[in-house]
Amino acid sequence: MDNRSSKKPKRPRDMAQLAKAIVDEATGQAPQEPEATPEPEPTPEERHAAAVTLGRRGGKKGGPARAKKLTPEQRKEIARKAALARWAPEG
Repeated sequence: MDNRSSKKPKRPRDMAQLAKAIVDEATGQAPQEPEATPEPEPTPEERHAAAVTLGRRGGKKGGPARAKKLTPEQRKEIARKAALARWAPEG
């Protein structure tokens, strides 16, 4: 599932090696790289499972870290906003 463009191999910095690589490439004698077989696309279930795992990992760390930083006044304000949103009339 690699969406990045493939890169050509880097040319050598040594002038003699660079010259040989250019001549080999021009004459068709450069070593051929085997074509990579594309990996099959993951099924939606596999993608969903991977996303859930990543989300849980971040949520388990981020929530407690954020709670440590909040002052009691900030927590009260967040709770007040949540209660208003929870019990506000729909529409």
